[in-house]
Amino acid sequence: MSKICDIIEKMKGDIFMIYCTGDTHGDWTKFSTKIFPEQKEMSRDDFVIICGDFGLWNNNNEENYWLKWLNNKPFTTLFVDGNHENYTRLNSEFETVDFHGGKAHKIRDNIYHLMRGYVFDICDKKIFAFGGAKSHDINDGILDPADFKTEREFNEKYKRWSKANKMFRVNNISWWKEEMPTEEEMIFGLNTLAEHNYEVDFIITHCAPQQVVAMFSGGCYKSDELTEYFDIVNEKVKFKKWFFGHYHDNKQIMCDFIMLYEQIIRIA
Repeated sequence: MSKICDIIEKMKGDIFMIYCTGDTHGDWTKFSTKIFPEQKEMSRDDFVIICGDFGLWNNNNEENYWLKWLNNKPFTTLFVDGNHENYTRLNSEFETVDFHGGKAHKIRDNIYHLMRGYVFDICDKKIFAFGGAKSHDINDGILDPADFKTEREFNEKYKRWSKANKMFRVNNISWWKEEMPTEEEMIFGLNTLAEHNYEVDFIITHCAPQQVVAMFSGGCYKSDELTEYFDIVNEKVKFKKWFFGHYHDNKQIMCDFIMLYEQIIRIA
């Protein structure tokens, strides 16, 4: 009976909600009722969007427990990918489905990964989603187990690098080249935006346009193919707000760009 009442109340005002937040890294406890009480007024027709680094990592009991916990929340969870995702799993384990005018990976019944370069029609808002980012914690390189003759040789070098506090990751275990988009994905994104006359309500990404990064980073983050691509998107597209994560802070840059981390904010 209470669910029917909730539906009737929604129909009266036809008001649906979209919230947005930053990186979760596999820790979804910020969506507890205590931290995020707004969910008490939400339904499956309402959405929470995570700006990358959702944290799909190991297919183990702990991860499955928390995915089930998140899936049972009253809202629907959406995310773009970041540079801390297991792309082997993301691109092969989950079904690709049509979703609100675009394509998504269905992680659970109420959890979806928004694939790169699509414009999604969600709660009467046009949302351009484009995940990915270049990792900044790999200055000392990527270790690839395939480059070693034996597992023992790899383990020894891994231990030496760890002991020396080197900044590195391991290929296809803690780092995937798919964190950065292909040229085809970037062209597809621009073509999609052209189909929508270069106008959307919101843009959701993991990293930010390089011109925006330069405003808050003081030169700490070098430009790369993706941040420069987002400069092009910024110049071509008319939008209301651009939301992104990646930089582990909550900050508004100018009027149009919102960096998110712990905060969960309503955007529609």
